[in-house]
Parts: sequence; C-alpha cells; structure tokens
Amino acid sequence: MMIGMRSRSMLAAATSAVLLATMADVRIEAAEELPANVIVHDSPRPLAAVQFGDEQGQTRGLADFKGKVIVLNIWATWCVPCRREMPTLDRLEAQLGDSDFQVVPVSIDRGGIDTIRKFYAETAVQKLPLYVDRSGQVLRAVGAIGLPTTLIINRDGHEVARITGPAEWDSAGITQFLRPLIAVPRETNSIAGERASRVAETGKSASGPLQRGLGWLRALFSR
Repeated sequence: MMIGMRSRSMLAAATSAVLLATMADVRIEAAEELPANVIVHDSPRPLAAVQFGDEQGQTRGLADFKGKVIVLNIWATWCVPCRREMPTLDRLEAQLGDSDFQVVPVSIDRGGIDTIRKFYAETAVQKLPLYVDRSGQVLRAVGAIGLPTTLIINRDGHEVARITGPAEWDSAGITQFLRPLIAVPRETNSIAGERASRVAETGKSASGPLQRGLGWLRALFSR
C-alpha cells in the first residue's frame, strides 16, 4: 500500500514538472524561431573522434570539452560566410561562455594559427580560442558537406543539432535554444536535448508539446 502511494506521489510530481516544462516550451516557441537551416535531431547522436591543434601546438579533441555544452564551428578565413558569422560567435561566447559552455571554432586554414590570429585581429574577435586542423580531417569526421558547418554538442559529447551555412549566433532564437542545454546537470542533459528538440518545432499548437511531454513521462515510468 505504501509503495502504491509513493508511486502515485512520484507520478504526480513528475506530471507537474512535465506540464510546467511543456508550457514553457510553448512560450518559447511563440517568442522566437530558429534559423531555417538548423537541423535539430530527435535524439542526441554520438560523434566520431575529432582532433585539432591549439595555439600551443598541442593536440585537442572533443573529449577535452566533455561535461560542457559546446558549439563546434568548422570554418576557414577564405570562406566569406564564415568570416561574416565569426563576430556573432564571438558575441555568443561573450554572452554565454563559462565553465558550462564554450564555442569551439576549428579552422581548416593551411596557414595555421598565424592566419587565424591575423583574422581575429582584423575583425576584433576577442573571446574565441584559436584551433586549427590543417589537414581538413575534421570535415570528414563530422560528415560536413560545406563551410561553415556547426554542431551543437551536449555535455555527454553527443550532437543534438547542426547548422550547415552561416547563422546569427547571438540571436534570441539560438540563445533560447542553448540555455536549456546549459542549465541542466550533466546526468540529465540527454533529456534537455530532447526538450530542445521540442522547442525547435515552432508553430505547433500547445497540444503538441504537451503530448510529447506526457509520452516521455509514460516512457519514464514504464522502465
């Protein structure tokens, strides 16, 4: 009897949490839309190993950032759309960057770090780190089909969304998408990724997010 009452109490509490979360999703959906070139995955996707160099010449990889939400941007100084969006990534890093979030721009310039440093100076980019993959292997590793390509990666190192082409990274729509991923603890980040997918489905009625939330709830208690 006590077990049954406890289960019902847990169910009621979880239901309330889901209802509040899904209503918040609806308010966000009504506020801002993501760019049309954003692809939000139904569930987080594992990534292949990605390696690149830092300005000290040390080899770095995505594993170095595990535990953070990151925006992995693959770009080059000779790519005109890349050049235009880099200041917006710099402003995004200035706005959200901390121990839980980081923009990770990886250039494929063959000129290396010096080429990137010169570009940063010319465009007043101040907050972004300098990373380079002169071989271009990073493009193949993530399955990129052009530049710029940007992956949004959760704390577990899984891809939750991707943008092919440029974006205004400091826009309200993108920052609203990122904040739920950044706000939650690492152990619940996969759930946040699913919530972020729901936020991205703009133009849906209130019943859509509510039904998805209740579906998640049923799945949780059926385990």
